Amino acid sequence: MAVAVLATVAAATACATVPAAPPVPADGLVLADGFDLGGYNPIAGHGEAGESKLYDGLLRLVGGDGMPTFEPALAAEMPTVSDDGLHWEVTIRDGVRFTDGTTVDAEDIAATYRAILDPASASPLATSLNMIESVTATGPHAVRFDLRYSYAALPTKLLIGIVPAERLSGGLASESVLNTAPVGTGPYTLVSLRPDQAVFEANADYWDGAPQVEHLTVVHVPDDNARAQRLVAGEVDGANLPPRLAATFTDRPGFEVASNTSADWRAVSLPAGNPVTADPAIRAALNRAVDRQAIVDHVLAGYGRPASTPLPEVYGAAYEPTAAFEFDPAAAEQILDAAGWIRSADGVREKAGVRAEFTVMYFPEDTLRRDLAQAFATDADRIGVRVKVQPVDRASLPDRLPVEAGLLGGGDLPYDPDPQIYSTLHSSYAQPGVGSPYDNASGYVNPVVDAALDAARRTTDPDERAAQYRSVQSAYVADPGYVMLVFLDHTYVSRDTEYTGSTPILEPHSHGASWGPWWNLREWTRP
Repeated sequence: MAVAVLATVAAATACATVPAAPPVPADGLVLADGFDLGGYNPIAGHGEAGESKLYDGLLRLVGGDGMPTFEPALAAEMPTVSDDGLHWEVTIRDGVRFTDGTTVDAEDIAATYRAILDPASASPLATSLNMIESVTATGPHAVRFDLRYSYAALPTKLLIGIVPAERLSGGLASESVLNTAPVGTGPYTLVSLRPDQAVFEANADYWDGAPQVEHLTVVHVPDDNARAQRLVAGEVDGANLPPRLAATFTDRPGFEVASNTSADWRAVSLPAGNPVTADPAIRAALNRAVDRQAIVDHVLAGYGRPASTPLPEVYGAAYEPTAAFEFDPAAAEQILDAAGWIRSADGVREKAGVRAEFTVMYFPEDTLRRDLAQAFATDADRIGVRVKVQPVDRASLPDRLPVEAGLLGGGDLPYDPDPQIYSTLHSSYAQPGVGSPYDNASGYVNPVVDAALDAARRTTDPDERAAQYRSVQSAYVADPGYVMLVFLDHTYVSRDTEYTGSTPILEPHSHGASWGPWWNLREWTRP
């Protein structure tokens, strides 16, 4: 398979129709990204996970093996927290300037968070910040976060990029000029933007020292094979590629394949609005019918791990190792037989006149989701459940999720168990209009899971938090709402360069040129 894929890439290189990237100075990089360019407004969600090169948050991530840690960025030091966990005070670093020349102060911090919480902005981050009661500038360089309830995971919310207060004019965040003309404090500035290309330059006045990689060009190449073609042709220095395609570069001279462990899961939603996928027996059986290890080995080329719940082993004491589904198709068939799902003449099961069949949707440009959906469908068919795999564009897929299954991903902010799992499983997100359409896409309702999630969210005791998350996983496996498939290792291919300094980090759901070897580009050095 790998040889065939690489042959396709090499053959297609000669007839690629995508425009070539412009020449870049020796002290720069050209990266190909599969994701749209623009949308550089933190209020609209840009850089929520701490990956922005244009903005700094109060805190920033520290990479390495295992769970990332946090260190001060615009904060002068780590926050101080009241004994009850309801009040967080932050001192602001002195002398930092935005790229428009204005100085960062506490009011910029407060204004940024107020804008997210303002309903007029329609910020996609607002629901995830509902623990915040208010953000107040208590002095020129001091800000206080007052919470509705104690929330130990607040550092994950302090990665959000800060913008000048005077740039926040109100109105929809999606329509703000910051999306295309960002003003931040980050290590890079945007110098030009068009739909197929964004050009960045190092911020010579960056408070933490100007980056040595002075020029960065990101070209938008949505097709996986086209990005690989550009690498082979020498047009780009790096790109995110799906695992099997990345693996074809493993033994190719002049290239390096990197993989970053992530908490980014892939799963099949099982909507409560569908009479087949809502049935507990169907849900239980499908979770035992899927050969997750085979999917890792073949679909992911080994770049990943099986997933039974949304929490991977990297969460340490919060991880429950016994909360896992064994591959047992015989047990799956027994569950369906006992529940009255009987095979018909064509092998598809039926119950009370309802055939055990449903559709799994995926984004058409995402070949990995397509392959995962097809592997799931093959395993489901063996136990008499017929699954149709269908590409559906991003604009219409969310509206269909209440009644049709989707091959979804999650783990948007994996630096604490709460943002990793809460919106995926808590029943409050099953209510219309709460969160995004992708939050709790199965319409999952389990009072035991809810109670444990809420208890873990509100306690300040780390041991109690870990115990509650273990309870969540045990209760979920007894009554699953998705078919969790895998945790991905995000894979990237880059050409050899003189630079060093790339540090691995546990990656969130988002990936691409902002992540991989380039997430800490500001730290890269060369002889």
